[in-house]
Amino acid sequence: MTTRNLDALFRPRAITLIGASNEAGSVGQVLAQNLLGAGFAGPVLPVNPHAQAIGSTLAYRSVAELPVTPDLAVIATPPATIPGLIAELAERGCRAAVVITAGLDGALRQQALDAARPALLRIVGPNCLGFLSPARGVNASFAHLTPAPGHLALVAQSGAVAAAAIDWADAHGVGFSHIVTIGDAADVDFGDLLDYLALDTETHAILLYVESIRDARKFMSAGRVAARTKPVVVIKSGRSAAGAKAAFSHTGALAGSDAVYDAAFRRAGMLRVGELRELFDAVSTLDVGLKVQGDRLAILTNGGGAGVMAADALEARGGRLATLSPATISALDKLAPPTWSKGNPIDIIGDATAARYRATLEIVLRDPGADAVLVMNCPTAVANSTEAAEAVIAANAQDAPGPPILTCWLGQTAVAEGRRRLTAARIPTHETPDEAVRAFMHLVEHGRTGTQLMQTPAAPPRPKAPEVARQIIDAALAEGRLSLGDSEARAVLEAYGIPTVASEMARTPDAAAVIAARLGARVALKIASPDLSHKSDAGGVALNLPPAAVRQAAEDMLARVRAFAPQAVLEGFVVEPMVSRPHAQELLLGVTRDPTFGPVLLFGHGGVSTEVLADRSLGLPPLNNLLAKDMIGRTRVSALLAGYRDRPPADLDAIAEVMVRLAGLATDIPQILELDINPLLADASGVLALDARIRIGAEPDALPAIGPYPDSLVQPARLGEQTLTLRPIRPEDAEGLVALVASSSAEDVRLRFGGGFSRLPPLWAARLSQIDYDREMALVAERADGALLGVARLASDPDGASAEFALLVRSDMQDHGLGRTLLSALLDHARDRKIGSVWGAVAAGNQAMLDMARAFGFESEPTEDSTQLRVTKALTT
Repeated sequence: MTTRNLDALFRPRAITLIGASNEAGSVGQVLAQNLLGAGFAGPVLPVNPHAQAIGSTLAYRSVAELPVTPDLAVIATPPATIPGLIAELAERGCRAAVVITAGLDGALRQQALDAARPALLRIVGPNCLGFLSPARGVNASFAHLTPAPGHLALVAQSGAVAAAAIDWADAHGVGFSHIVTIGDAADVDFGDLLDYLALDTETHAILLYVESIRDARKFMSAGRVAARTKPVVVIKSGRSAAGAKAAFSHTGALAGSDAVYDAAFRRAGMLRVGELRELFDAVSTLDVGLKVQGDRLAILTNGGGAGVMAADALEARGGRLATLSPATISALDKLAPPTWSKGNPIDIIGDATAARYRATLEIVLRDPGADAVLVMNCPTAVANSTEAAEAVIAANAQDAPGPPILTCWLGQTAVAEGRRRLTAARIPTHETPDEAVRAFMHLVEHGRTGTQLMQTPAAPPRPKAPEVARQIIDAALAEGRLSLGDSEARAVLEAYGIPTVASEMARTPDAAAVIAARLGARVALKIASPDLSHKSDAGGVALNLPPAAVRQAAEDMLARVRAFAPQAVLEGFVVEPMVSRPHAQELLLGVTRDPTFGPVLLFGHGGVSTEVLADRSLGLPPLNNLLAKDMIGRTRVSALLAGYRDRPPADLDAIAEVMVRLAGLATDIPQILELDINPLLADASGVLALDARIRIGAEPDALPAIGPYPDSLVQPARLGEQTLTLRPIRPEDAEGLVALVASSSAEDVRLRFGGGFSRLPPLWAARLSQIDYDREMALVAERADGALLGVARLASDPDGASAEFALLVRSDMQDHGLGRTLLSALLDHARDRKIGSVWGAVAAGNQAMLDMARAFGFESEPTEDSTQLRVTKALTT
């Protein structure tokens, strides 16, 4: 498991500081001062071979001289010393180290990792600010202060950003559960820490500062788990359009790397923000537990101008003003002054008293058209802002259900006390209309991504003939080609069930004219060349030609293209019957490969103006219908697809199916490096691909960031008179796991989980049911009625050399062979994954499990914990 031994970092019993110093202003001196002064309850053991004491604390000459074994080591010594120190610590039994030192080159870094591996000692850093856990009195960093305890965890690649966040939070009264700076992330990375913090009860929200991600699949897996249990808010540096470039395809030009990160964060359920203030602002709103069901906002204010500013900010950010119901208008007419605004924003005039605020707010909270209410106050000489805040607090305390409330008290001195009281009542309050609206849209986006997280990465619809697509691409690669011809590209799409227009290839203008005459209708004529990415730019497209005009059009086209690109290889012409779908919308669908996240799907406005409009959304495969429709809804062209005037709505299900099929193609055949379908015609009758470009090459290094559901592992299993289904676990199995544990005896639960609960906590269920199938596997035994009867789990070590297994069978289903069936299937999977050995921790009193393990060839050995045995089986792959 990637969280192995991280408890030694977050919950150390003893800490050693190697490189402690008395030299004023040195890193070793600041580290010692912070560690010794933060209030840690356990021993802090400085190591310095040249000092008898660090400050007034006794120092030790070496790791070997330490009187107790530290759980956590903090190292600030020259780079060349690091591998040897890690080896000493690992041999001594230390399980985690924070390496402050910078300058570890590739060789030294690898030596340090090799020294840590036998003991699975976890390394944070190198080149980092350090680690802080304020509630535990741990400040293992050279930060300039120790922050207050709180419930926010910050994980940052940059020590400078972490230090700035600590300073900002201190000034605003924000506290932290933990702060981890990962620096060069030689070992512990974002994925590891997200896995741990997802289940950390002291952490209510997670903040990330990201510069780059190395292991996208682990990051996505851990991030999706964490975001299902608590808010995860991220800042990603590098928003520039550096990824945009002249490319083979429109997709390659439009899909800049930052846009891919956007898509990845959204798919993981994370909320991306732009700056530190917005980061804390977003968390302060999400942390109070507010949830919205839509994007309709009611605005209640005592200042018309402030209301207009909020409405403008809402429109700019993609939200909507709530439409007040006639009942609400009527009720407000009886209560508010005659000069009130008669609509939303609801301006109750500058002399609004606390009583007017409360009565008005209670009416608005009953309006079914509002997903949230923003209450604003501008200080005036004739009304009290603090009393207005108390009115909002009183209305919010009512037991009646209603939409969440956000507030904006504009100003400083006159509204300070009102803001303080609102904050104390856990009602989010903001200083400006734009900040308040931004907070509302954070809630909206968080709700949308939360819905996506419940989607299972299902296998795409089965392609018609996937072997045909593979044969075409393999043949082209064998010939040394880097792109497919027009007919080949269409054949690949057809093999995956994507409808295309019929076409024929002509080598000469005469042959093109013969084909057009045979078709007997108007045609489209296109140049065929592997060297021309965009035919229309070269004058290589002619539309709506009568058969008699095709020969001359072809000759003219040859002349234009040769003048435009003299070196281009011209293979002839593509002749197609002219498609007449007057109400169809031109769309673009594409695939590109990101070096971090693997295949990326693009959807947007198609046609020759694609790059000018740049109206697109990106997503990571695999997709399902809902995820595809969410991508569609994030574009401006979606409004056109919804229908207008005499144009009926386009068939969104057909568009979504093509997107799902294309995502499957991108995952199945990694040799497809770029692909464009442009245009894809879409109308009420369905979709049709008119043109496609496919660039091919060697399989890239980056795997898909999200592994598809491994439906190849689904199999029937006979158990007595009934047939069960063995299958990999799915995210929606969380409730089934809770029921499985609830149906098991307290003793069985204790043997499996070590005790501590009688029912499986929802956070555990979420974590156990949503896994990365590439690094974990959980096989469930499902009865015909959907009940889960047992689960066998396999979690591989970071290097994949070994894996830990665990098994739970419902108490009333034991002694029927189900445990043996599950364990056998799990071991088969481990062999297929080329895992070298499988091990498990078994309670010493669990004789049935020990007997089963022995029957399967496991060998047992004692552990440091006398209540457990370790059973291990070497696998033959």
